[in-house]
Formats: sequence, C-alpha cells, structure tokens
Amino acid sequence: MKKLMERILERGKAVIIPMDHGATEGPIDGLRDMDAIVKKVEKDATAVLLHKGMVKALNSKPRCGVILHGSASTKVALDPNHKVQVATPEEALRMGCQGFSLHINVGGSEHEQEMLEGLAKAAEECDRLGLPLLAMMYPRGKNIEKVTPESIALVARVGAELGADIVKCPYSGDAESFKTVVRGCPVPVVIAGGAKSNSDRDVLEMVAGAMEAGAAGVSLGRNVFQHKHPDRMVHALREIILNSRSLEEALEILQQDGG
Repeated sequence: MKKLMERILERGKAVIIPMDHGATEGPIDGLRDMDAIVKKVEKDATAVLLHKGMVKALNSKPRCGVILHGSASTKVALDPNHKVQVATPEEALRMGCQGFSLHINVGGSEHEQEMLEGLAKAAEECDRLGLPLLAMMYPRGKNIEKVTPESIALVARVGAELGADIVKCPYSGDAESFKTVVRGCPVPVVIAGGAKSNSDRDVLEMVAGAMEAGAAGVSLGRNVFQHKHPDRMVHALREIILNSRSLEEALEILQQDGG
C-alpha cells in the first residue's frame, strides 16, 4: 500500500489528472486522442485516472501513476447521479494500476445507499489487496440546494469514514472555509476542478487556496486536458503543489512556457 501510494502522492502531494469523462459525455474536446493527452501530462502529473477500456487502449504505459476508475453513468441516464460500479480493485491490480477510485454522490439520489455500500466494500477489498482507494465525494442531488463548506465537509468525512485512503471533493471557494473540510477529514484531501474555466489565474488561485488550507493536491480534469497547453498547465500546478510556488510565480512560469 505504501509503495503504491507513493506513486499517486509524491512526497505526500498529488497532481492527479482524471480523464474518465468519456463514459459520461463521450469523446469531448481534449479526450479524443487519449495517447496524445496522456503523453502531454505524464511528466508532471503524479497520476492519471482512467476507465479500464482506456487503460487497455493506450499504446504505452504512462510514466506517472495510473488510477483505475470504477464508477460510471451517462449524461442521458434517468438518474445521472446514480454511479454504478463498472470495475473492481482486483482488475486495477491485474492491469498494473497503482490505485482504484469510485465516485459517490451524496444528497438525494434514490441509489445513494447502494453507492455508499459499494464504497465500503471496495475499501475492504482494496485493503486486502494493498491498493490505495480514492473516493470522489460530491454533495449532489435533490436535497442539496446549494453546495456549501458544510456539505463539502460532510461528504469528505463520509468518504474517510467508509475507508477511502484519499478523498476528492469540491473546493469551498476560499482557504479559510476549506480548512474546516481538511481538518474534518483524517485522510489526504484533493480538490476537484469543476467546470472549464476561461481564466488560468482563477484555476491557479483555487489551487493555491486549497494548498494553503492543507489540501494534499488536486484532481483536475477539464482545466487541464481542455487547456490550450495541457503540459504547461500541469507544470504550473506541480510547481504550486510540490514546490510551494506562489500563485504569481506559477502564472509567471505558465507565461514563460508560452501559456
């Protein structure tokens, strides 16, 4: 477990690039050529996150860690918030991956209990296999009128309570409120990137705030693979997260690289 965790969390910090969106939305911008996008981010990312079909389809093994994603739903489903399990920790280990992940929506799906039960069972299996488990925890559903620091803290804690080794959750908007999330979660917390932003400063400011609050890093998808220069954005993220660069220094690095 420790050895595999060190492939995902380098010096305890994570630059994870999730690329599981194709199962939900199809071949969206940035994810049409999976070999090309993985090659652009693998140098500075600590891990990429993929569905099993994409792991098998790659022409070469990524230089960074690989997390096998085990949840799926489509945007045209009757209940898109109901994530069903489509892979197992054993498959992840067999495919040479360094971690396994599940997506859990808390807040109103009629199938919330099933997702929680699946997370608990996956945690037990991952512990047995010595495989790190990343839980993507979102406050999402008919009972969530507005995402708040309190609802984020709730879902992060649920992920830890049920056995996740790393928890991914939305950022609360500022460092001070996110400290409450981090303090209430006894395992490393990484932030989700959310919708594609048109501003590099906004993305890097969010990351810098999360790190100030004590986060272990990020799990950013669209704001990396849909960036005009994904490799440069990942490098800027790495500088903030692993090398403690400031927001302004990271922006300078991005500009120096031609971003």
